[in-house]
Amino acid sequence: MRPYFEKMQDWGKPVKPNKANAEQIEKIEKEIADLVLQKKNAGIPQEVVNKRGEWTVHQRLEYILDPGTWAPLHLLYDPMDEESGTTGVVDGLGRINGRWCVVIGFDNKVLAGAWIAGQADNILRVTDIAKRLRCPLVWLVNCSGVKLTEQEKVYANRRGNGTTFFRHAELNKLGVPVLAAIYGTNPAGGGYQGISPTLLLAHKDCNIAVGGAGIVSGMAPKGYFDEGMAEQIIEATRKFKAVPPGRVEIHYDQTGFFREVHPSEKSLLDSLKQWVVKLPAYDASFFRVAKPAEPKFPAEDLYNIVAFNQKMVYDVEQVMARLTDSSEHMEFRPGYGPEVYTGLVKIDGFLMAVVANRQGVLPKGYPEYAPYPGIGGKFYRQGLIKLNEFVTLCGRDRIPIIWFQDTSGIDVGDIAEKAELLGLGQSLIYSIEQANNIPMMAVILRKGTAAAHYIMAGPQANNNNAFTLGCATTEIYVMHGETAAVASFARRLVKEKDAGKPLEPVIKSMNKTVQEYVTKSRPAYCAKTGMVDEVVAFKDMRKYLVAFANCCYQNPVSITPQHQMILPRIIKG
Repeated sequence: MRPYFEKMQDWGKPVKPNKANAEQIEKIEKEIADLVLQKKNAGIPQEVVNKRGEWTVHQRLEYILDPGTWAPLHLLYDPMDEESGTTGVVDGLGRINGRWCVVIGFDNKVLAGAWIAGQADNILRVTDIAKRLRCPLVWLVNCSGVKLTEQEKVYANRRGNGTTFFRHAELNKLGVPVLAAIYGTNPAGGGYQGISPTLLLAHKDCNIAVGGAGIVSGMAPKGYFDEGMAEQIIEATRKFKAVPPGRVEIHYDQTGFFREVHPSEKSLLDSLKQWVVKLPAYDASFFRVAKPAEPKFPAEDLYNIVAFNQKMVYDVEQVMARLTDSSEHMEFRPGYGPEVYTGLVKIDGFLMAVVANRQGVLPKGYPEYAPYPGIGGKFYRQGLIKLNEFVTLCGRDRIPIIWFQDTSGIDVGDIAEKAELLGLGQSLIYSIEQANNIPMMAVILRKGTAAAHYIMAGPQANNNNAFTLGCATTEIYVMHGETAAVASFARRLVKEKDAGKPLEPVIKSMNKTVQEYVTKSRPAYCAKTGMVDEVVAFKDMRKYLVAFANCCYQNPVSITPQHQMILPRIIKG
């Protein structure tokens, strides 16, 4: 298949600088970077941790990850407004000793890595990624257990912290290994966090236990506390602090749970790096269709291409030409369903599929079923049919898909209903679900709106979507704020007008709704609430695509031989 893939069709052209547009995007990226730094500095200072003879989670990550490969996720995620402003874990995709992994560690600067509000859902998102991509899950365990003053936000729930242990069991069942480097005191839930992975490597001062010193020393109260009971607790606490339960003498010498015990931070992480190499992984050359190559055009062009003003159009193919190997592609059905691009590209030498919304006025006479002109960003009949075909063929050929969203929705009205758009939209969801669980990721370039956000493999496609990225121009809402205000208050306006009452109070409420939609659809809010998994600077976007492509092909669940693929032949004819 070398003639198909080695040299594809050239893509893109030079662009003119757009200084005002670039400055607006860079302003938002600076605000996001400041928020990320604030989250990274949450908890006690690094110097305090280091004085205790420990490394912080960020220092541990820096040591184990191959330089330049870290693609962090969920840095701004804080769905339950935890007082630290974080979920207490740090995670992302990264390469360790040449092997791509999903990596997560407890932030030992925040309550010694305690279970805190929002953390369980973050961990479930991370285990989802490992499950989608079949990449090893590497844990840096340093968990002091539940934040007891807020146990109701952490403990029991369908998506509570206990679910994470079942997820580890599920990963093992699926053949996805979970490796753990264990530090510090890990009682109760922290103990299960330590015991649930596949392979346990321990620091000499760590412990994992069903109950920690605080629990053991307070297990038999009278139902109330008095001074005598307080003295007993003090004595027991001193005893168990000196000799905590579940230390290495127990779990290495007696239970044998710990595979290894290491005398230092460095030796433990060195061993972890060596164990990663022993896990299942194909050599990248097995799946690459060409040598990796950088795009012909610089990523900095993206700041001039993607219009910050949502009402202005841009050429999405120029965007993709800045992200793909050699700025080349093979387009699927270019003359059909012009509102959406579908095609094959190369990312780091791997074959990937791409879907993207086109912008601007569509060709005259389209959509063919309606008397009105088609506008880019919307979906019409042909586009939905084309996407159903494309996704189905990608599933057949086992080609991962990257979705670039900038959509204002699906065509509406009786004409659109007669054109079967409602059924075709759900058909696309069905096609995604039937596509053999091929990995997908989504990039919300600008608008993710209404049901179109669903049908383009957004995070709702949770059997396929590994993660979703936002950027400085991202907006996610069920509809535009002005549209929502009209939908919410139109009847009220009529009622007040017919009653001869002033309209100003209603208009004030409408403008308030518009502002709320603006506030709750911006990039930082989307990241905080989990509508996207990370907000990424345009200059860093390709790094995430490279990480995704490598993870997809490292250890796939099934393979279509390149010479038996049908989609490239359909494209070429």
